[in-house]
Amino acid sequence: MKKKPVQSRSSLGGTLIGLVVGLLVGLGIALAVAVYVTRVPIPFVDRNVSRNAGQDALEAERNKGWNPNKVLNGDAATAPTPAPAAPPAAAVAPGAAGAIVVPPADGKGLPPVPAAGSKPATDPLGELVQSKLGTPPAAAPATAAAAPAPGADPFTYFVQAGAFRSPEDAEAQRAKLAMLGINADVTEREQSGRTVYRVRVGPFNQKAMADLTQEQLQANGVEAALVRVQR
Repeated sequence: MKKKPVQSRSSLGGTLIGLVVGLLVGLGIALAVAVYVTRVPIPFVDRNVSRNAGQDALEAERNKGWNPNKVLNGDAATAPTPAPAAPPAAAVAPGAAGAIVVPPADGKGLPPVPAAGSKPATDPLGELVQSKLGTPPAAAPATAAAAPAPGADPFTYFVQAGAFRSPEDAEAQRAKLAMLGINADVTEREQSGRTVYRVRVGPFNQKAMADLTQEQLQANGVEAALVRVQR
């Protein structure tokens, strides 16, 4: 009966020793892990570099316009480049007719440059000479009339397909030419005190065209004559 308390005390002492040993082992493991974490370098973090306030401000300025969706959006996310401001328009000096003032780049004023094509209103030297000689100012030369082009034909040509005493005969001849595909006109003229009705084709500006029409009429049995009139 006296041996039972001795066994309980020995078992209690063994439990306490095991608990203390377990705590020591756990503390050792935790200490080893802490030392490993502090000694091993972490990616993207340099522990030996110290940052000051200026570097932090510069980094914040760089990251101000950073867009995390730039890779997804491509070039559409980039901010548009502002268009350059248009240069100021050239100012015209008041009181100087036809003068153009171009503002220089350095901002200094320049004398007005007379516009191209502007002429002085008066000629003082010419007026003085004319007043001494007593002659009126010469008038501007009139524009010469347009001369006919060199080599142009001075005549207008007609092809006459007959002259008749009655308008009915002239209209019948004109209808015959119309059936051949040739347009003709009937004109009246007094000849020897009588009215003559002429059937003519034309006018033609070139003699070659009139000759072709005359040959066409003669080929179809129609007597035709070439008539030329001074322009």
